[in-house]
Amino acid sequence: MNRSRNIFLTIIIVALLIIGASFISRLFDDIQKQASVDEQEVRVPKDAILVDIQSSNTKQDWMDQVAANFNEGNVEVNGKPIVVTVSHVGSGSSMDRILDGESQPVVWSPGSDLWVTRMNQLWQDRNGRHLISQACPATLRLPLIIAMWQPMAEALGWPNNTIGWDDIARLANDPEGWDSYGHPEWGSFKFGHPHPAHSNSGMLSIVAEVYSSVGATSDLTVDMVKSDEASASLSAIEQQVFHYGKKDTDILGRMTQHGPSYLHAVTSYESNVIKWNLEHASELHFPLVSIYPDDGTFWVENPYCILDNSDWVSDEQAEAAALFKDYLLSNEQQALAVDWGLRPADPDVSLHEPIVLKNGAVPALTSESVPHLSYPSDEIVGHILEMWQQVKKKATVIMLLDTSGSMSGDKIKNAVEGALVFIDQMDAADEIYLITFATDSVQLSSGSVGAVGESVRGGLEGVYADGATALYQAIADGLALGEQLQEQDMAEGESCIYGIVLLSDGKNESDLPITWNQVLSQLPSGEKASDLKIYSVAYGDDADSNILTTLANRTNGKFFTGDVSNISDIYFLISSEF
Repeated sequence: MNRSRNIFLTIIIVALLIIGASFISRLFDDIQKQASVDEQEVRVPKDAILVDIQSSNTKQDWMDQVAANFNEGNVEVNGKPIVVTVSHVGSGSSMDRILDGESQPVVWSPGSDLWVTRMNQLWQDRNGRHLISQACPATLRLPLIIAMWQPMAEALGWPNNTIGWDDIARLANDPEGWDSYGHPEWGSFKFGHPHPAHSNSGMLSIVAEVYSSVGATSDLTVDMVKSDEASASLSAIEQQVFHYGKKDTDILGRMTQHGPSYLHAVTSYESNVIKWNLEHASELHFPLVSIYPDDGTFWVENPYCILDNSDWVSDEQAEAAALFKDYLLSNEQQALAVDWGLRPADPDVSLHEPIVLKNGAVPALTSESVPHLSYPSDEIVGHILEMWQQVKKKATVIMLLDTSGSMSGDKIKNAVEGALVFIDQMDAADEIYLITFATDSVQLSSGSVGAVGESVRGGLEGVYADGATALYQAIADGLALGEQLQEQDMAEGESCIYGIVLLSDGKNESDLPITWNQVLSQLPSGEKASDLKIYSVAYGDDADSNILTTLANRTNGKFFTGDVSNISDIYFLISSEF
């Protein structure tokens, strides 16, 4: 009996092994096949002509699809296949990276012609020639709009009545706020737009505000920009800005998460409103709609610029880029843009779904009914940015910098350099408070950047790495200071954008009595746009990412991961929030 049982068990085991081996073999074959497919998808022929395109974020979906279509066509130059790659960037930040030699694309496609003018002027200043010698054709015609919750837009008269930047300025300046429109429950107007140094829509927003304030649609002069009317109108709107940022879609995301009590409106593009209503319908408290300022807006071109006057674009790359340009502007690919909610540059392509009223768009409005504002010269833009810095809502930033022993060497050196980059982006009237922490936290400097900037720089350059990591204590001290500063400002009738910028490379390693739960109890809710926000940076692999992510998410800030190679870039990105 035992012998029979053993034989039976042996047969079963052998059978299972055979089945298992077969399964493993098939699984291995499937993995190999999938790896082969993946390799084919990313494999680039050795002799390929690469056309690297840096394109504004707004047209990402369309550009990705057109590039894929083009690559499937196996187009060649001199018998070599062309491979088009597209990365999606902010117009201002990508311009800075190209100017600084950190990025060398073959094609640059910013949001508007305004950036092309700026790029060529700055390149001329540095190198004695323009970077772009050829004309940059328009790929699209996207209206810059004010995205607003539908009930609020309807209170202003949307979609039947005209609404302009002057109406927004009047609402922003009205002490009665929304009560003047029969809605006291909405309080004062709360506005947002991206930072003009980083974003196309942010830059164009403040230019459009200036145009409206002086009643013009072209030929801005220095005297117009510096007039009392322009200053008062721009100040009225900008003092109601509760949120900047790198991209308008980031702000739309926060509006989606927190609803109408957080922000009432943000400058964006019609296509983003369409996309948001289609993709986030279940999350939105109300639909978003597009307000097309009747006193003028920008119908941005998203120009296609071959960087033909650079030192890095070869003749073959320029020729290949020209072939892709022709493909991009073909009737078929222009029609494809409409499917993504984008208005094509080709006027012969008709509009259709999803550019319809139910998605927050008014397709009947065109550049003939809503004037297209002329792009001012780079000099005029410089004056506008200068005035914006003077009238914008000021920032109060508490910088928490880890100086524990694990930060020694390049870590502390590069972190300090990044922090200095951040301070360089601040306005003289902004306030900076520097707290370093190791075994304990120490406040080094405080006050307006104009008054204490040099002492902050000196304090940063003098720090060194030593001791444990009093992370919880530093956060608690920063939160307590932030609350104190907010209370002081409220008592004096002032309002700022408040933030903590926290960098740490480790976990809490301190004998100080403060606990994580005590830190959590101090955090603001993040539900109000005026709340203090935490922008946290996990610096290296040993940082407590869970803690730092929680701090950012609960306060509606942002979390970043960094190292010695990119920390300056991260600090620069954080500066766009202020």
